[in-house]
Amino acid sequence: MRKIIIPIVIIVAAFLCSVPFYFHHLTKETIIFFPIDPRATFKEAKTTLQLHPQKREEKYSLLWSTTSSLDRSAYLRQDISLLFADGRLVDLLSKWERNRQTLTQRKKIEDKDSHFFQAISFHHGELHEGNAITSSQTMTSAYLYVVDSPYSPLASFRRPTNTNEKEWQRILNKTTNEFLRYKAQALVSHFSIRKQQYYSLYLPDLIMYNEQPLPDLSMKKTQEIIGKFWEGIYKSYFLGIKKEDGSILSPIGSTVPLILISKDYSHLIVLIEAKNGEKIQLIQKIN
Repeated sequence: MRKIIIPIVIIVAAFLCSVPFYFHHLTKETIIFFPIDPRATFKEAKTTLQLHPQKREEKYSLLWSTTSSLDRSAYLRQDISLLFADGRLVDLLSKWERNRQTLTQRKKIEDKDSHFFQAISFHHGELHEGNAITSSQTMTSAYLYVVDSPYSPLASFRRPTNTNEKEWQRILNKTTNEFLRYKAQALVSHFSIRKQQYYSLYLPDLIMYNEQPLPDLSMKKTQEIIGKFWEGIYKSYFLGIKKEDGSILSPIGSTVPLILISKDYSHLIVLIEAKNGEKIQLIQKIN
C-alpha cells in the first residue's frame, strides 16, 4: 500500500480543491482513483450481516463479512466497509493485498438491544499495464433488523414476514430516520447551506448509483465521482480526522455521512456530527 501525506483538515469549514477533500493526516495507506478500465470487472462482490442465534452474557453476536473477486490479478486490491446502527457508525473493516484477485474479511460484532444495522462496502482494484494505471470498482451493501426484546426471542430479518416484524421495522426505521433528520437539519443550518441547490443522500444510499447514473450524467462520469468520493472519504473519515490542534477525531459513533451533491456538479459536501458533538463539513470539488 502506498504511503502519502494528506493536506490539512479543517473542522467546520473545508477548502474547495481539485483533489478529494483537503485534509491532513498521519502517513497512511490510501485509495487512489484512476480512470476506470471497462474491461476489468468484479466476478463476485458482496457484503453480509448475519445474526448468531444464541446470546452470551446478555449480548448477541453479529457476523459482518465482505468478499470480492476481480476477473484478473490487480497490482493492488483493497476493500473497505462501514457498519452503522440506527444512524451512527459502529465499526470499520479494511483489507488490502498486492497482486491479488480476491479479498475476504470477517468480523464479529457484539451488541445488545434492538437495532437497524446497515453496511456499505467499496471494492477497489488498481491495475497496471505498462505505463498505464487504471482501476476497477464496485459497491455492495447489506442491512439487517435485529430484535432483542425481553418479550420475545432473539430474532433478525431483512424483509418482514409477519405482523410483529413489520411493527419492529416501522419502529426501527422511524427511530433512525427521525434521528438523522434532526441531525441533518442542525448541520445544514450550522453551515448555512441552501439544501435546495443539492441532491442529498446518506452514505448507504450511494449503492443505488452502482448501476445507474446520477441525474443528467453519464455512467462514466457517475463512476468517476463515486470513485473520487471514496478516495476522499477514506482519507478524511475512515482513517479518522486530524483536528487543527493535532488530535485525531475518531469516526466511530459519528452520524451517517450526509452527502450533498451540487445540482450543477461543481462540488459535493459531506456533513457529519462526531460522537462528541463536533460538526464537520468536508467539501470536494468535482472536475
